[in-house]
Amino acid sequence: MQNSLNLEGVEQQSLKDYTEKAYLDYSMYVILDRALPQIGDGLKPVQRRIVYAMSELGLSATSKPKKSARTVGDVIGKFHPHGDSACYEAMVLMAQDFSYRYPIVLGQGNWGSTDDPKSFAAMRYTESKLAPYAKSLLQELGQGTVDWVPNFDGTLSEPGLLPARLPNLLLNGTTGIAVGMSTDVPSHNLNEVVSALVHLIDKPKASVADLMKHIRAPDFPTGGEIVSPAADIREIYATGNGTLRVRAKYRIEDGNIVITELPFQVSGRKIQEQIALQITSKKLPQATDIRDESDLEEPTRLVIDKKRGVDAEQLMSHLFSTTSLERTLRVNMNVIGLNGRPRLYNLAELLTEWLKFRKDTVRRRLEHRLGLVRDRLHILDGLLVAYLNIDEVIAIIRSEDEPKPVLMKRFKLSDIQAEAILNLRLRNLAKLEEMKIRGEQDELNEERDVLEKTLKSAARLKTLIKKELLADAEAYGDSRRTEVVEREAAQALDETELVSSEPVTIVLSKRGFARAAKGHEIDPQALSYKSGDSFLAAAQGRSNQLAMFVDSTGRVYSVMAHTLPSARGQGEPLSGRFKPPDGSAFCGAMIGGTDDRYVLASDAGYGFVAKLGDLVSRNKAGKSVLRVPAGGRSVVPAAIPAGRECLVAAVSSIGRLLMFEMDELPELGKGKGLKLINIPGKKYQTGDERLVAIAVVPEGGDLRVVTGKRTMTIKWDDSDPYYGERALRGGLLPKGWRAVERLEAVDNDAD
Repeated sequence: MQNSLNLEGVEQQSLKDYTEKAYLDYSMYVILDRALPQIGDGLKPVQRRIVYAMSELGLSATSKPKKSARTVGDVIGKFHPHGDSACYEAMVLMAQDFSYRYPIVLGQGNWGSTDDPKSFAAMRYTESKLAPYAKSLLQELGQGTVDWVPNFDGTLSEPGLLPARLPNLLLNGTTGIAVGMSTDVPSHNLNEVVSALVHLIDKPKASVADLMKHIRAPDFPTGGEIVSPAADIREIYATGNGTLRVRAKYRIEDGNIVITELPFQVSGRKIQEQIALQITSKKLPQATDIRDESDLEEPTRLVIDKKRGVDAEQLMSHLFSTTSLERTLRVNMNVIGLNGRPRLYNLAELLTEWLKFRKDTVRRRLEHRLGLVRDRLHILDGLLVAYLNIDEVIAIIRSEDEPKPVLMKRFKLSDIQAEAILNLRLRNLAKLEEMKIRGEQDELNEERDVLEKTLKSAARLKTLIKKELLADAEAYGDSRRTEVVEREAAQALDETELVSSEPVTIVLSKRGFARAAKGHEIDPQALSYKSGDSFLAAAQGRSNQLAMFVDSTGRVYSVMAHTLPSARGQGEPLSGRFKPPDGSAFCGAMIGGTDDRYVLASDAGYGFVAKLGDLVSRNKAGKSVLRVPAGGRSVVPAAIPAGRECLVAAVSSIGRLLMFEMDELPELGKGKGLKLINIPGKKYQTGDERLVAIAVVPEGGDLRVVTGKRTMTIKWDDSDPYYGERALRGGLLPKGWRAVERLEAVDNDAD
């Protein structure tokens, strides 16, 4: 018999409650101790520990750098028990001048590049030390300004915050993803931020609009242009979140476009690949080449060779719209406040909160210094007593076994004063020491008075903070890198504008293979076709126009003419580009401008005039345009010459030809249309009469009837036997010419 499990004294908890608490604890850890920065020093815990560990190693800006592995080892061994690679990556980020507006770490070796920020060398190869700017974070660390907390194992102490003299959060920005929240604070210009802080100190109730007179917009390390409307930037600063549009900067040199600055976190290599792809795929005919001429003197220099006469602004507008030369940056100023809780801050709230931190830090620094000054004055008072009574003091020390209590009683000294007298060296008993003590007393008394007045006066405290802010701005400030220029939204060029306009002939075979031949003089029937295939239809247009194909069900499909394969080959099947209904076949081709017109017809003898602009469809399944009766099919459409009187010619399968005025046909966007030629019967059966071909003959032109390898020409003047009104039976062609294969219009007045 098994013994039952004894759970006496063991805490029991439901799995639901345990997992809920564990997840909440983990969430709070990620939010407070990993992903979000503190508003005071603008650093995440790992960054703060790296900076502090480097200061403890003596890696100041004026010292000699040490191996990065040494720093990382100290950080993870003493303060941050996590992965060394993650710690080193955080260190690298603070050293990259293209990631941080004001780098905190100075690195020697390969610390990554804008093309690949994570291409940095291993930490065993690189060396590092703190940058001069880091002094603003550490300068007041040992002056009683911050609270110290135990490290992870309780053997050491570390600062809970660094006593930042500048709002590092706004200056360098930050990004982070926590549980249920994230942060995206952009970097800003130091001079502008300090100017806003000085204004806020003088006018604590200043609005966001007032502060924006000093802070125009974010200022990114890589420069570029912020092209968002002013209203959008105001909204971001007023609410704490929103989006910014940032563009690259360029100039014109020797007729070419030179890109000199890229948006934040955009790779020059990626831009080069994006533009090169457009050039090689013939989607950017205005440019011939792009090359990277970046060097040490000009870190970003991408040269775009454009064709002569191309509008550079129009071309760049297209590239801004279609590449990463313009990108949208998210702003979400969600940070941990002084109360230890995360919240979303607008610009005024964030600066006000930081000023509270700075005032508290300065006050603690002054109080700490005042305490040191008072302690030293107290000791000096005791030393002065000793020097004034030096012989008696020496006698007491020589004669007494425990001289301290005797000295304290005789001269009314404190324990600290008596201890300081007993610790005096003989060499310090010289007569000049009395003068030094009195001089030091005078200096310290003066410093004490200043400190006490400053601590008691809010105005003096504000003046001191402003003075220190302006001094740091003088030491670390620089000019703005990212220009603020309100511009219109970038517009991508229409695909027809991106392709050179050259004459082409679209050729369609009976098996649905399509191709594009250069020029209009080509004979499509003389081209080579696959075995068992032959010519079906051709249409003449320009390479930058849409080629349209009609299938047997009356659906129309669109594709740019320049994307079709060359006529040197045998074409490619349209079924690979489109998704026509099962059992359908391609029946005709069209090409032209949006205002060009064609006659569409079904073999039931019905049709109408359609404008090409109404037939466009980017859908692979096409657009249903011509309603074809069950069992019927479309016939090859016929182009209509613009601005000319025309006759519509329609011929049936038994050789009946009817020619009527074009004006009798309506212009529709879709539908069945009107009857072109009278064909008896309502149901389709094998051997029934059907419409086989149509053509549009311009005034002065001829109609060519093709039967097998023979052709017959019918002139405009000779059309009386076949001329009539729409929907008549038409005239019967001569014997031997009734098995019509197709009709062709010959324009004798064409250029």
